[in-house]
Amino acid sequence: MSSINKVVTITLNPALDLTGSLTTLNKGSVSLVDQGSLHAAGKGVNVARVLSDLGADVTVTGFLGRDNQDQFCRLFEEIGAHDRFIRVAGSTRINVKLVEDTGDVSDINFPGVEVNAKAIAQFESELNDLMQSHDYFVFAGSLPRGISAQQCADWIALLQHNGKRVLFDSSRDALAKGLDSKPWLIKPNDEELAEFVGHPLQSQQQCLQAAQSLASKGIANIVVSMGADGLLWLENNHCLQAKPPRMNVVSTVGAGDTLVAGLCWGHMQSLTKQELLSFATALSALAVSQVGVGVPSIDEVTSIQQQIQINELSH
Repeated sequence: MSSINKVVTITLNPALDLTGSLTTLNKGSVSLVDQGSLHAAGKGVNVARVLSDLGADVTVTGFLGRDNQDQFCRLFEEIGAHDRFIRVAGSTRINVKLVEDTGDVSDINFPGVEVNAKAIAQFESELNDLMQSHDYFVFAGSLPRGISAQQCADWIALLQHNGKRVLFDSSRDALAKGLDSKPWLIKPNDEELAEFVGHPLQSQQQCLQAAQSLASKGIANIVVSMGADGLLWLENNHCLQAKPPRMNVVSTVGAGDTLVAGLCWGHMQSLTKQELLSFATALSALAVSQVGVGVPSIDEVTSIQQQIQINELSH
């Protein structure tokens, strides 16, 4: 495997996703689920799965509860990922995702495992080791108990200081603190971006202005996902917009993680900006038309890619 395709995904707070499909969620009373599944997930784990499907040589790390790690171990074996997760006492959390026929998703996210100083030291040792042989690192998801937003930001700063390309996808305090470390690429959605700037973003222009405020902090690549309205990519004061075709939305679970994987893979393959953005957008558009995370057919991605509209935006 060429070293050009090597990447590390970091999931500090993974989860077993219990996903149920139902006609309508009846709040406050009984809801009947038509079909359900329980699978190893967490944002970085989802990114790893997609990158592996695309052909990357993936190493996964973060913190896993020792008591219920079997499904994660099976998944890592299945996708050929190198498992460098630190095992900690207890069980990895279960997150519940309820997907209605309308496409609406209700997320019920539980707190993660407790991470102690010994586990943190082990993780830092792994990170230092992986830095010797990898250039791309994806930090994705929330933080478990015992890991502060500042600690996460310090790890990003360490990687950036050592010339690594860090793709960072988080929210709330972790996002706010992490931005101070100037990660190489961030991918907030419009809601996360609005929360960060402290006011609603009701138009593409407002999203662009908010992205520019982040660019002024020294972040090289800012990709804002706006659902069916597509993506904005601001890089070096140059902005591209990608508009996907209308898709039959089955589930949006994992679509953002798929987008991160596409952006990472496109950069690893040194695609042109237009190719990279259309590829990542097509990958994410395909993700919403299926249940589960992964790339069943690269031909379908290529077909959708032909329908992506890319525009240059002046600002």
